[in-house]
Amino acid sequence: MPVRILFVCYENICRSPMAEGAFGHAASLHGSDACFEIESAGTVCYQSGSSPDHRAVRAAGRHGIDISAIRARCIDDLDLACFDRIFAMDAENYRDILDALDGLPVPVHMMTDFAHSDAGAEIEDPYYGSEAGFDRTMERLLHSATGIVSALRAAYNLPADAAEAGAIFQHTQRGDER
Repeated sequence: MPVRILFVCYENICRSPMAEGAFGHAASLHGSDACFEIESAGTVCYQSGSSPDHRAVRAAGRHGIDISAIRARCIDDLDLACFDRIFAMDAENYRDILDALDGLPVPVHMMTDFAHSDAGAEIEDPYYGSEAGFDRTMERLLHSATGIVSALRAAYNLPADAAEAGAIFQHTQRGDER
């Protein structure tokens, strides 16, 4: 059974879909993509159904990652208890996730908790900035995702590659289903 991961930002149109793509990419590079089911959501519902910001799509694309099929959704529409780990982009999202969990025993982390050089730091929202800000955010997300993959492979004693896992890639490309 794959480890279910949720990435959360404010509106699910910039950071969390970029994190979803970054994590899928990092898991694939480590041969562990079959071990994870990856999703993203926002703490608010303003953008539900929207595509990721075009700057986020371009920043991910520059790394060979396609996040264009992801559609924004809200944590209020999810059963948070079905996730094995939830990763927040900033302290406000972290608190909102804890409130939404209302005591459910799902581990919540900052996105950077497993990024050794950046552990515990917030991933700034690039929305009101330049295209370069999206590129910086994507770089940080990729760095963080690599640390998360390594940490979760060890924590869940996951196989080193997909052939060993004997599973089908579970990355959720929900597109219209979201």
